[in-house]
Amino acid sequence: MDKDSIKQIYRKRAPSYNNSVKLFYLIGWRVNLYRIKAVESLNLKQGDTVVDLCCGTGLNFPHLQNAIGAEGKLIGVDLSSDMLKVAERQVKNNGWENVTLVNSDAAHYQLPKNINGIITSYAITLIPEYDSIIIRGSDSLGKGGKFVILDFKKPDGWPEWFSKLMLTLFIKPYGGTYELKDRHAWKSLEKHLRLIEFKEFYWGSTYIATGEKI
Repeated sequence: MDKDSIKQIYRKRAPSYNNSVKLFYLIGWRVNLYRIKAVESLNLKQGDTVVDLCCGTGLNFPHLQNAIGAEGKLIGVDLSSDMLKVAERQVKNNGWENVTLVNSDAAHYQLPKNINGIITSYAITLIPEYDSIIIRGSDSLGKGGKFVILDFKKPDGWPEWFSKLMLTLFIKPYGGTYELKDRHAWKSLEKHLRLIEFKEFYWGSTYIATGEKI
């Protein structure tokens, strides 16, 4: 799916996005818990700088703020200006003065140098240039910095027909297709950084991968 189509999808979904993701809880997909675990994998400290790539409406922001504190810096980057408008309201409502929002394609965004962490949630697999994003992320991280990916994957133990049914049902409304199962972003982390963590959830359909700059 091309990026203009992705923009159109999220223009429509933005106003109700935060409520719609709660529906995943009805099938036991503990979306917010996975976000918390992904942020914990960054191992951020108070005062650190972190980039949330494809930040959407900012669902990671509260967890990231807890980690970096008011003296830290949070940069949220997203392709959809409509999703960022929702994120901006959250920032203003919480009085967060350490947040910068950037409307940009993650594939072209120039990451700051010597940052402490990069996180992307349920998004990087949608981007054809995911490997180049991870390369540039590796170059931008300071020593010991982490790049964390939280995303969907095809469970190893599910029959093909069931995987196709479930993944299509739950990712198609968000711009995903079953063919994306062949994009293994965690392997790019392993290639360009030191892969220090790979955890699976929900019978292997969701994963958190953590790469560290050495």
